[in-house]
Amino acid sequence: MKLYLVYLNALLAMSASATIVGAFTAGASPGAVVRQQCPRSASPRRAVYGSVLLSPIVPAASSSSSTTTTTTTLLRMSSSDFDFPSAMPSKPEQTMKEKMEESATQFIADLTARLGDGVDPPPELEALREARDGGDSDENVLAVRIYELMIEQGMTYDIDPDTGRLTPTQFDIKENLDIPEVKKEFKHLYSYGMELIKRGLIDLDACKDIVEKRLIERTGLSPEEFDKWLGY
Repeated sequence: MKLYLVYLNALLAMSASATIVGAFTAGASPGAVVRQQCPRSASPRRAVYGSVLLSPIVPAASSSSSTTTTTTTLLRMSSSDFDFPSAMPSKPEQTMKEKMEESATQFIADLTARLGDGVDPPPELEALREARDGGDSDENVLAVRIYELMIEQGMTYDIDPDTGRLTPTQFDIKENLDIPEVKKEFKHLYSYGMELIKRGLIDLDACKDIVEKRLIERTGLSPEEFDKWLGY
């Protein structure tokens, strides 16, 4: 049996109780590039939850005739009299789909902001946007689209070390498999898919298809050779 299939199946036996991959829960763009760390633009469309502020209600002063004493109720602002933190509404619990939609929004904004002048985004970006905006895509579809875009960003663009801008790569992967950084990037992307399986966000067949078409075929290796090359 192909080694990479053995590895994929083994991961299915691992715990899938965690809700989401670490890069998503941390609010980080799932498009981290392994070749080098680069500055990221802030996402202008990032959803913000639980930011509603409550204004304290000051009781109106009670008054009587001009001959009676006017009593004023003062609002004392000590923490013992008014606990602002406890008065704030709790943040609404996001569903898994909402978390994935937020991650998709961040990733789209991040990649778009870093494209060099005149550089077109990969078609996978629009596929992710459509999955996010379509309304009928669940968290699994969104995870697949995010993973596909993550791979294509790493495989088809170079990063300017000074500006972090993305430009189309002319790098020949098949002729440079002995470069440690190349192996490191492939291993990162491959392992990320395995983690998505473990978390229950991508099923085995979907991940297998993505890995074969978008990673293994780019190396010119067989599945067995690919696993051996990565050290599995």
